Amino acid sequence: MRTLLFLLLATGLSAADAPRIAVMQLRHETVTFLPNETTREDFIYPGSPAAGEALLKTEPKGDMGGFVKVAREYGAELVGIESPGMPETGIGSGWVTRDAYEHFVGRMIEELKTQGPFDGVYLALHGAMAVHGIARPEAELARRVREVVGGKAVIAGTFDPHGNEDETFLKHADLAFAYKYYPHYDAHLQGERAARMLVRAIRGDYKPAHSVRTVPILSATVVQWTGQPPWSTLVQRCLTWEAREPDVYVNFFYGFPWADVPDVGMCFQVITNGDPELAQTVVDDLAETAWRLRAEMFSATPIVQVDEAVRQTAAALTAGRQPVVLADYSDRSGNATWVLQEVIEQDLGGVVIATLRDDRALTALGKSGAKAGDAFDMEVGGFMDESAGKPVRVRGVLAQVKSGSDGIVQSAQVRFGRDNLLMLSPQLVQYVDPESIRAEGVDIGKFQVFAIKSRVHFRRGFDDNGFAKTILLVEPPGPFMGTVHLDALKYENLRVQDYYPFNLKHKSPSAE
Repeated sequence: MRTLLFLLLATGLSAADAPRIAVMQLRHETVTFLPNETTREDFIYPGSPAAGEALLKTEPKGDMGGFVKVAREYGAELVGIESPGMPETGIGSGWVTRDAYEHFVGRMIEELKTQGPFDGVYLALHGAMAVHGIARPEAELARRVREVVGGKAVIAGTFDPHGNEDETFLKHADLAFAYKYYPHYDAHLQGERAARMLVRAIRGDYKPAHSVRTVPILSATVVQWTGQPPWSTLVQRCLTWEAREPDVYVNFFYGFPWADVPDVGMCFQVITNGDPELAQTVVDDLAETAWRLRAEMFSATPIVQVDEAVRQTAAALTAGRQPVVLADYSDRSGNATWVLQEVIEQDLGGVVIATLRDDRALTALGKSGAKAGDAFDMEVGGFMDESAGKPVRVRGVLAQVKSGSDGIVQSAQVRFGRDNLLMLSPQLVQYVDPESIRAEGVDIGKFQVFAIKSRVHFRRGFDDNGFAKTILLVEPPGPFMGTVHLDALKYENLRVQDYYPFNLKHKSPSAE
């Protein structure tokens, strides 16, 4: 209580003036081209849904943690509305069912009604959720929240830059803050910004005015690494505008092409303190800059066919350019076997495959009572869809079998080939640093090659610190789901030909 009083005095607020803010979250990065829907049950597990302090303690290093920290520095009263976490399927599942959305959003809205009134609402979102029958799920949530809290309350949201956003969310909400970097280093910072600006807007010190521009560019996520131009150029341009113009905030949405939704593609949002003309100036500059750099967006990232990548890996090992990272960028399900197949066929050694998703193999191991030291001879992977390839037979020895308290096998490790290790998991796992692999009981010093399922996030632990001497972004032989060949996907809610680079004659966005 003494700490709260000190914070209230420091911010010039009395206890009666302390803003009362509802906190909610609804996140999913939906891959609509995967066959497995994301159901209500996928969002229900120990820790999800969460409410009160339990909700406020989720993602302590992310946007939620940043928001809670700064909001409480301002003396705000935070009310954690029961909200689901990311589904257990992670980012490896398809359309969110209408039942799941309506169930959780319905409970959130009812609790918002019973716990109100509120001065403000914070929405921790992703931006790439795709729900059957709801074109813009995050904007629809903001609309329903607005109906409850009224026009005077301030609504702010935080987003992943892979959100598919346009102007709709800001028709119902007042503020939005998206992470700028990929990998997402600044989530906590954007949460802090959201809290600070939400409190300022509640106090009348900030009167949001915004402008939004979509840019007809559709890019696979693998090319969006902000550690190299032109993506780093665009991020820096956003930061420059924020630095030179006080109270200007810029959101740069790269877009998430694996969600078949109408607002997919690149988008810029600019928010100012009551200056719509400045917002328009900034957003126009950013849209034109992106359009000018469009060709470089697709030429900066080299991608290698998987068979050639394994040959180049062998050459790198011979030349002493290890460790090597084979980043299977296209595997959205975690079930793809392309790299594993080539490692076996080309007899590559010293490889850790981290990981292959195969809940069926793990279930079979559990039913047989398998344990470390047992022989392993089983077909694994390759059953989700065409993009996953074919099942691959692996013969070796079980190095580890890990079961939960319920006896269900949660993961397994298999030694095979020339000192190789296959890690099996029930869901897609994206390892972003070698230490996370070590935490699974793997002696990473014994391996020279790390075959992982990641597009860009692995840069934070395998690249940015100089760990890997050779990095190869790997793709399968066909234009499957997950590859850069977006024109091979069967979109129903958009026309690929309306976007660059699939329409090279597309005019500048300013000419439309």
